[in-house]
Amino acid sequence: MNLAEAIITKNAEKHPFKSSIGFRKKEGWKELSWKRLSDMVFKTANALRNAGVEKDDKVAIYADNSAEWMIFDLAAMSVGAVTVPIYSTNNADQAEYIINDSRSKVILVGNQAQYDACFEIVQKENTLQTVVVSKKAVWVKKEHTFYLEDFIAKSSPEFEICKKEDDDIATLIYTSGTTGTPKGVMLTHGNFISAFDAHFEFFKFKNFQDELSLAFLPLTHVFERSWSLLCLYGGARVYFLEDPKDIAKALEEVKPTMMCAVPRFFQKVYAGVLEKAEESSSFKRKIFDWAIQTGKQTAELRRKEQPVPIGLMLKYALANTLVFNKVKQKLGARLWFMPCGGASISSEVTELFEAMGLHITVGYGLTETTATLTAFPLTHFVHGSCGKPLSGIEMKIGENDEILAKGKGIMKGYYQKPEETEKVFTDDGWFKTGDAGRFDENGNLFITDRIKDLMKTSNGKYIAPQQIENLLTNNNFIQQIVLIAEGKQFVSALIVPNFEFLKDYLKKNIIAFTNWEEIVQKKEIVDFYKEKVKELQHELSDYEKVKKFTLMPSEFEISSGEITPTLKVKRNVVLKKYADLIEKMY
Repeated sequence: MNLAEAIITKNAEKHPFKSSIGFRKKEGWKELSWKRLSDMVFKTANALRNAGVEKDDKVAIYADNSAEWMIFDLAAMSVGAVTVPIYSTNNADQAEYIINDSRSKVILVGNQAQYDACFEIVQKENTLQTVVVSKKAVWVKKEHTFYLEDFIAKSSPEFEICKKEDDDIATLIYTSGTTGTPKGVMLTHGNFISAFDAHFEFFKFKNFQDELSLAFLPLTHVFERSWSLLCLYGGARVYFLEDPKDIAKALEEVKPTMMCAVPRFFQKVYAGVLEKAEESSSFKRKIFDWAIQTGKQTAELRRKEQPVPIGLMLKYALANTLVFNKVKQKLGARLWFMPCGGASISSEVTELFEAMGLHITVGYGLTETTATLTAFPLTHFVHGSCGKPLSGIEMKIGENDEILAKGKGIMKGYYQKPEETEKVFTDDGWFKTGDAGRFDENGNLFITDRIKDLMKTSNGKYIAPQQIENLLTNNNFIQQIVLIAEGKQFVSALIVPNFEFLKDYLKKNIIAFTNWEEIVQKKEIVDFYKEKVKELQHELSDYEKVKKFTLMPSEFEISSGEITPTLKVKRNVVLKKYADLIEKMY
């Protein structure tokens, strides 16, 4: 079945006047009913067809999150075309590579820089023929260009969705890639639908159509795109946030019940809660500690599905009133289901959230697996793990402890790269994830590390950097960190401070601000971070501890190629770029 049909037709017929998607306008948040969404998708589909888009053609989207993004995606699939998302943070050269490699015919852009880049591309001899601009605020040259409003103006809302088989490609998602050239992951209509059905079977949601999800991660990434499409597939509402920097305000305005996020989001909340507690009076700190202890006792009984004694319930109600509700209000007060993926997250973070009555559903998966392979069940999950395999997914541990997977959500392959595809599958069809891990006796998956990232010191000790980096970035004063250990006699690190918190520290300690290059070299600042690092890693084995570090004067940036659009550090790029700084530590 065509994924667009499974989402649009089903819901528009079932509850046409119920709200489907939301978006922010100047005067506030607006919604489209399922009938209105259906009309918009089909008008866009007709416009695409009139522009020469046919079955299996490629249609690209190069824009920030928006209602138009999702409408264009569903319209492309309705025509039978293949959607090719491009990160809005990609530069012109990166966008051109994806457009040319995928042979995209039409592209939707969102801002001036994206339009200017695509207008240059459409002038060249290639397959791109039409640039559609989602907002009238963008200034355009008329040749090959349409505003979306004009593009669909004369189209009919009547449309017959193109029939698709499970094995037909729905999208090409180009991996951001911490190494090498981006590859187009071919995900099919069947991949998405089987993945969605597996989620509903695994979680057994009740009244899912009443849920509201806030999409603030990039829709280009498989995590947010799959989650948002899953929500729409199940009849829930999805609100789209264009600028992720507005997340704090949007949470309080939208009051979502569900939202997927990456570990860094939860780490920031975690560090903020602890920082607030540390700054409180000794009396308030005692109340906080008591509340967390009460919350953990309650959460543990609920995790095991054991009854909570009436006395503990009363204590928890008080803890909720005095402490937890303040955090929940900042998150919109209604969040209860929060899928988390994209990187590892420490048990300290998930346990604190659980104590406050905020369940983080930790999961594990890749672009190549249509996101989720494993996830925390609603109960009987194990902190520190990545949960259990979803329904219909087979998993095992192969050579070098590599996690292998089979299932209907596994990609068809890499677009026009049969040799690369062959490399990631075993002879008997298991997908090789590239991650090392283990299963416990109850089937819970534990990630050891990225196999390529494992480091071996000159003393023969293996270091799993992600776990240590995760531990250190749980602190509010550390924004980013890159561990160095391969072939070295000890572990060192490049540390990017959280400049916002460091600036407050300077004010409190009456340290004059000059510039960040000077500040990160000041003895009192270096000593402050030495204490932080020592305190944070006290439970690590001696050979795992960071012995020396260099404080960086600025963040690693997407534009400079140091991090991917999903904020994963390109370790090889950073190690090469800062080789001189690293050598000075040894």
